[in-house]
This record gives sequence, C-alpha cells and structure tokens, in this order.
Amino acid sequence: MATIPADPSPESSLAFLREGYRFIGDRCERIGSDVFQTRLLLERTICLRGRPGAVLFYDTDRFERHGATPRRGQRTLVGVGGVQGLDGPAHRNRKAMFMSLMTPSAVRHLGQLFDDEWRARIPVWERTRRVVLRDEVARMLTRAVHAWAGVPLAPSAVDRRTADLHAMIAAPAALGPRHWRGLAARRRAERWLADVVERTRTGALPAPPGSALAAVAAHRDPHGRLLPRRIAAVELLNLLRPTVAVDRYVVFAALALHENPQWRQRVRASEEATECFVQEVRRFYPFFPVVAARVRRDFDWQGYHFPRGRRVLLDLYGTNHHPDLWPEPDRFRPDRFANWRGDRYAFVAQGGGEHLAGHRCAGEWITIELMKRAVTILTEAIRYDVPPQNLRVNLRRIPTLPPSGFVLTGVRRTG
Repeated sequence: MATIPADPSPESSLAFLREGYRFIGDRCERIGSDVFQTRLLLERTICLRGRPGAVLFYDTDRFERHGATPRRGQRTLVGVGGVQGLDGPAHRNRKAMFMSLMTPSAVRHLGQLFDDEWRARIPVWERTRRVVLRDEVARMLTRAVHAWAGVPLAPSAVDRRTADLHAMIAAPAALGPRHWRGLAARRRAERWLADVVERTRTGALPAPPGSALAAVAAHRDPHGRLLPRRIAAVELLNLLRPTVAVDRYVVFAALALHENPQWRQRVRASEEATECFVQEVRRFYPFFPVVAARVRRDFDWQGYHFPRGRRVLLDLYGTNHHPDLWPEPDRFRPDRFANWRGDRYAFVAQGGGEHLAGHRCAGEWITIELMKRAVTILTEAIRYDVPPQNLRVNLRRIPTLPPSGFVLTGVRRTG
C-alpha cells in the first residue's frame, strides 16, 4: 500500500490562512498529486481535488459529516447541530425539509421579491452620487429572504441583521476581532430566531402557510420530536445566511460584465446566454473554498489507505479550476456551458453529489435564480459608470471580494 503524498510542513494552519483558496491546488501542483496529507489545526488531514476525489468524497458509505467541520466554523458559519453536520436518517430527514422549500414556484417567488427590492431602489440610486453595489445588494437580499421565509424584520433592523449575517460568513477563516464578531453575531441571531420559533409554535406569531418559518417550526425529527428551538434557529439561519451571501456572486457578476463587456449584449439577447454567464461566474470566481468530512471506516482508494476518523477536505475552488476538467480554467469563458449537460462532481461551486440524499447545497437553485435576476437588471434595467477603484480579487483572503464592493456612479434607468 502506497503512502499518501505529504506536505512537508509540520503544521499548515497558518499557511492555509495565508494562502487561501490556492492552498490545496498549489500543493497538488507541487506534489504532482490530487491527493495529499497535511496537518491542519493540529490534526492530520487528507486533501482532495478533482472529479475522482469529489466522487469519493460524496460517498456516504465511506464518509460522514459529524464532527468534520472545525469547531470555529460550526460556532460561526453553519451553527452547531445544523444539517451540514448530520448523517444517515437524521440528515435525510432534515434535508428533506430544506428541499421541500425549493420548489420552482418558491424559488421564483424569492427571485421576484429580490427583483422588486432592486427596482424600488433604482430611483434612489439615480439621486445618489456613489452606490456601493455589495452593500445595497446585501440589504436587498436581507429584506427579500426574510419576507420569503416569513420571518418578521423591522425596517430599522435591516442593517443590523445584514451586518450579523456578514460577520458569520467572514468569521471561520478569520483571527481576532473578525472571528469574535462572527461569534457574537451567531449568538444574537440564534437567540432572536429561537424566540421567533417559540412564538410561532405558541400561536403568538402566526407563520405564513408554506413559509420556511412554518416548515422549520413544525418540523419533526425521525423520532417524531420537534426540533429544539436553538436547532430550529440554526436551520433558519441556514436559509437566511447563504441567501445573503449571494451578494458576493452578484458583485462577481458585475465585475465579470465590466471586464468582459462583450457579454452585456449577449445576455440581453438570450436567456440561454444569461444561464451560461451565471454558471461561469459560479465556476470562475471563489466562493466556499473547501468542504470537510471524516472517514466513516477504514478503506483503500487508488492504492492509498484512508483510516477511520481521518478528516478529509475537498477543494471546491481547485476542482472548479482543474485543467483536466476545464480547459483554460483561469479564463472567463461562459461558452463552455453552452452544451454542458451537468456533472455533479466536476462543477462543485456549492458542493457536489446529489441534492436530496447528499450534502450538495439545497439553495443552489436560489443562487442561480438570484444571479440571473441581478444580471438582467445590470444589463437591461439600468446604465451606470464604473469609476476607478480597487477591483482586485485577492485569493489569499477567505471569503474574498473586491475591496471596493464594486462602486457604481451615474446610475440611470434605461426605460
């Protein structure tokens, strides 16, 4: 049995924080292997990238999610006890609840709420000298997803809730104050939403029929028990937080239109071109860097031994930029999706494998819908100028975004 190639560093946690999205991919290139082992957070860890690695990683007979996400990620980003850390019947039960909310009509409804929010802001933008797209989109998404989920949100609370959701997203890979802000934001949000769930269950706050709040408050585990109120709050946040995180993809879409202006007319003329453009934004730009699992039981793969309990990371960014899967991976080429028939293990922007039975993100269709709405507005509903600003995407920062947040000036309606 061959030994898995190893990163020679005795501990790589600081290197991961320093190198960001390219940490795994760069080492795969240097070692000459799409699988290697290293030590992260003082724990031996196997890193994978590429399609074969993704197929392996999403084999639930070989891997489990319980205890895989580092504690700092559970306590800030995904929440302790949430669906991401479940396995077997418990995961299937909880995931079915999420998937029940992802009907085409529900996804379109959220898209329409976002569209309405955006179009209502255009007159304000026309009177504003300088618009920071990320900030505006984040608030619009916060309002839209809370309305869609049936979670009451006072206008005066929008900025605070948006800031808390952003803090959770930024915290897992951060040190010091950024991480502490994420911890505090998570605690505030869970307390607030646990109270919302409790008032819904007692009838003091009726939830709209078919809403996410109604579904989560009434959901029962495989033993017929209601979710503990804190776990229900975690799962509501697992709908709210990822939706607001789409503000990053919207900024990347605006950046892609700015740097590839020939695509503006193409997406205006064709829904198919818009779909290709959105998918390439999701492939090309960095979002989640990795996902984690643990080896369920000892097994051998491609001549390597995977011991029980070993943490394994799948490189999402590296798989989406793997030269064996994506010709010219570092070029923005939406046409590559023109005849694409889908591959659950080669395109893993929000995880791989199956949506219903596996751990692929339940909100992937929401992401695509919101991005398509954003691209349509940016190309059809408004014109704007892009003044000089820092638009660099720093792959060493997780999560990353152009530092300017993408500034627009001279916004005007087209019709």
